[in-house]
Amino acid sequence: MLSRRDLARLAALASLASAVAQKKPLRRSECFLGMHFDLHPNDKDTALGRDVTEEMVEAFLARVKPDYVQYDCKGHVGYLGYPSAVSKPASGIVNDSLALWRKVTAKHGVGLFIHFSGVWDTLAVAEHPEWARITPDGKRDPNNTSVFSPYVDQRMIPQLKEAASRYDLDGVWVDGECWSVQPDYSGAAAKAFGSPLPKTPADPRWQEFLEFNRQRFRDYVRHYADEIHRFRPGFQIASNWLYSTYVPERPDLPVDFVSGDFLGNASISSARLEARYLAQIGMPWDLMAWGFQWGRNNAVGNVHKSAVALQQEASVVLAQGGGFQVYYQPTRAGKLDRRLIEVMGKVGDFCRARQAVSHKSDCIPQVGVLFSKRTLYRTTKKMFGGWGAAVNPARGFIDALVESGYSVDVIPDWKLSEIAEGYPLIVVPEWADIGEETRDALVHYVRQGGSTLVAGAANAGLFASLAGVTLRGAPAQANAFIAGEESFGNVTGIWQDIEAEALEQRYPTFDARDGAVAATLSTVGKGRLLLVPGPLGTAFAATHAPEVRRFVARLAARLFTPAYRIQGPPVLESALRRKNGKTLLHLANASAMQVAGDYSTSDYVPPVGPVTVTFAKPPKRAMLLPENRELPVTPGGSVTIPSIDIHAVLSLDA
Repeated sequence: MLSRRDLARLAALASLASAVAQKKPLRRSECFLGMHFDLHPNDKDTALGRDVTEEMVEAFLARVKPDYVQYDCKGHVGYLGYPSAVSKPASGIVNDSLALWRKVTAKHGVGLFIHFSGVWDTLAVAEHPEWARITPDGKRDPNNTSVFSPYVDQRMIPQLKEAASRYDLDGVWVDGECWSVQPDYSGAAAKAFGSPLPKTPADPRWQEFLEFNRQRFRDYVRHYADEIHRFRPGFQIASNWLYSTYVPERPDLPVDFVSGDFLGNASISSARLEARYLAQIGMPWDLMAWGFQWGRNNAVGNVHKSAVALQQEASVVLAQGGGFQVYYQPTRAGKLDRRLIEVMGKVGDFCRARQAVSHKSDCIPQVGVLFSKRTLYRTTKKMFGGWGAAVNPARGFIDALVESGYSVDVIPDWKLSEIAEGYPLIVVPEWADIGEETRDALVHYVRQGGSTLVAGAANAGLFASLAGVTLRGAPAQANAFIAGEESFGNVTGIWQDIEAEALEQRYPTFDARDGAVAATLSTVGKGRLLLVPGPLGTAFAATHAPEVRRFVARLAARLFTPAYRIQGPPVLESALRRKNGKTLLHLANASAMQVAGDYSTSDYVPPVGPVTVTFAKPPKRAMLLPENRELPVTPGGSVTIPSIDIHAVLSLDA
């Protein structure tokens, strides 16, 4: 532990950093661009902070110009990355990195947040086995603490208070939370819930037990957030992935912003879903791209991404109105190489050039894709996400519709009744259990004149009477192919046979003669319901096959006349937005997007063009941004963009 003299010196340094601040950092709600650095300090470190200098931080801030930095404090291992008086710091701390980062960021008015692991704290469990979460077989979880234990009061909150006050921090990004927490079989949990504790979905009270654990996690987050806010009222808190698709609930807890890090192969597809969901929750939000491809996704280890690849990932987030940050790992000694700083700078330049027409924009509703919390909570074994393939029904439909040229939003089921009437088309993926409340909201929407595309065997049962179709037998696994323009699209999976007039057919082999109903269209009240009694979104997520995409496009065209049509390749992603009274059409180029570990990154995105956009209501004027170049509008309402490199915006005057 440190001497009083050392503690006094560190406190004085933090005080100095605060005193020399020349401007106040933006609140996170106003921030747009950030950078994240974490190391997860451990007991084998020997050089933490050795290469962190004021000159390096100055060079980084001068080139990248972030609104905030998130720097390492405590990783999942549990050791603190700074000299602490309340719990064990990592070995080998040569220089206090946080003190240096705080001094320089304060000087420039840049916010400083910390990366801090919450539920996942391996060291805390090792030192206090009684704090461990207990697994169903009665063993101690080696990593996750129990949210029923004193851990939050005796370790986590004291650590946060110490770091926040010592370094005059602006906030914390708490990692290892909703995606790490699991059902707890500790004595405290059993006492609160009652015995016996269910262990499988087949056991009595299983759903009740999952929700009991979810509520305990909510109570845990509320407790530490309230306690830290009382201690330091201006301190800003996020629990990583809380209120994203991982915890798809109406925001209620006292967190200040919402954030998550998207990673892995095909990260653009992941970002499409996450950004569209976060854009609907009504809270400040950002998404974090990883500056390197994760080592588990290839044979050699971490691979740094190019500036172009990160700009491509950023465009998906910016198009939905969010903030953007990038995660890098410095060396264990804290060094940021000038090459990586330059990549960050290029990404920052790209984002800043688009900030005025992207950040905090609002959607102009076109197609809404339903996201079902109820299904995920009731049909998986998990408390929260990441859900893996369980979200593929939504991810597949989003990708198919985006690649078909539509502007697509995600509609959380808890928000459906509030915003449904604003959408010309609502798509209901093949969720297994959307529930009666959601069904009733959709029935009302259709009867009042809305159009909906409903997919899935379970939903066929829910909507059969409304659609006027007859079910034949039970849902079953079936080989299924739809005949397309060039070949066949594979939509194999769980299908419900129905008796209805076929809008489209499916076939058990590559023989388009004797088929079953793949889609049927019904008029319901003032609206229309198109029913696909099979796994359309899941099938497209699994293959991204062009014929399945074309099938989705044909169905959507039966229901919906969009505000614009794009003549361009399916690699173009569009989003119709509004900001400051302006109509804005974002166009992102997903050519050569990363999809596989053996092609971990690319430094070239082939330009797309010319691209012609035809508007149903011709605009009077069209400006191409950020080039700030006026483009001619034909009498028929068409605008032609000569070329799109990565991301462009059409600003339209009505």
